[in-house]
Amino acid sequence: MAVTVETLEKLERKITLTLPVNVIQSEVDARLKKLARTVKMDGFRPGKVPMNVVAQRYGYSVHYEVMNDKVGEAFATAANEAGLRVAGQPRITEKEQAGDAELAFDAVFEVFPDVQIGDLTTAEVEKLSAEVSDSAIDKTIDILRKQRRTFAQRPMDAAAQEGDRVTVDFEGKIDGETFSGGKAADFQFLVGEGQMLKEFEEAVRGMKSGESKTFPLAFPEDYHGKDVAGKTADFMVTIQKIEAAHLPEVNEALAKSLGIEDGTVEALRADIKKNLEREVKFRLQARNKQAVMDALVAKAELDLPKSSVQAEVARLLEGARAELKQRGIKDAENAPIPDDVFLPQAERRVRLGLVVAELVRANELQARPEQIKAHVEELAASYEKPADVVRWYFSDNRRMAEVEAVVIENNVTEFVLAKARINEKAVSFDELMGQQG
Repeated sequence: MAVTVETLEKLERKITLTLPVNVIQSEVDARLKKLARTVKMDGFRPGKVPMNVVAQRYGYSVHYEVMNDKVGEAFATAANEAGLRVAGQPRITEKEQAGDAELAFDAVFEVFPDVQIGDLTTAEVEKLSAEVSDSAIDKTIDILRKQRRTFAQRPMDAAAQEGDRVTVDFEGKIDGETFSGGKAADFQFLVGEGQMLKEFEEAVRGMKSGESKTFPLAFPEDYHGKDVAGKTADFMVTIQKIEAAHLPEVNEALAKSLGIEDGTVEALRADIKKNLEREVKFRLQARNKQAVMDALVAKAELDLPKSSVQAEVARLLEGARAELKQRGIKDAENAPIPDDVFLPQAERRVRLGLVVAELVRANELQARPEQIKAHVEELAASYEKPADVVRWYFSDNRRMAEVEAVVIENNVTEFVLAKARINEKAVSFDELMGQQG
């Protein structure tokens, strides 16, 4: 049967569906008979409820279910016969009945667009590169040493300095009143580690055990404590104890404590370099992938299905509410968040998803099994028991779907980089990792 498809606007289409009334009634009767065999009603034995009683009680709901099922089947068949790629769910409305033999429905829906991707050889992509330097390895070793540091109490006349652990009593007041969270006893922090606000650390630095000091402290405007943000407090701090940090030596003992089998410093540095190179690779992939996706979006022409954008907005909104709830925000599910806040992000996600899907389809960039396996093994390599992590990934279809999506994106990235005009840019290890100084 030929299907007539009416174009309403860019991606919106309409199909008229017809269903024979006798087919609907036949299916309703069949379902009611099946229901009658198991339904339980007061005054009747199971399976002995008269059909007219079953129809009176359940006829409307069964008829509604059958109509939904049959209209859905008819729409799927019609869309398939017309070769349409339907985006989202159709809006179906019943038309005035032309006769007793048939029911008619209008199905209004969107289709996925034709995606036109321009000449990728004219696209310009900035491709980053980075090396793991000796200084990066040294910094990592310092971090590992700090994680294993010990502390010894300093003499009473020793002044607090960078790296020391101090135990203090403090009390802060605003307009003469102690504020919530502004008072503590036997509170420990490390000087110079950024655990306290800069003014607090500067006040403590140079003080000795038993000394007290008062000083003003201006809370930043964006301070997480809203009650004190942007206000100035008067603090009094007393040093109870100062402890000097002792970092372990970089030697065989440290290497063995970090799981290096042969216990040499050279092997430790080689192991750290391998792990850092893996992290650098992942970060470079992410940054270069973003640059490729930006170039793809710029080179593509397509209309966006409103239904897909609205669905993405709903997902982003749900994620925002879940995050608010996780942060302890009261009534997060009812928080007034306007949909249009997420509209640009939703449109970009839908656009990018359609463009990538088209590129994958047209150039056979699907993830191959060996690529998926290799990616999982690479992810697992940094763990103590890689084989267990590999099994953990392969035991869950959702996790494997996420891996497959990443591999496809990597395939797309490599495909575009092989065609585009590349501007190579070397960045430092610290810049790539988001470190300062």
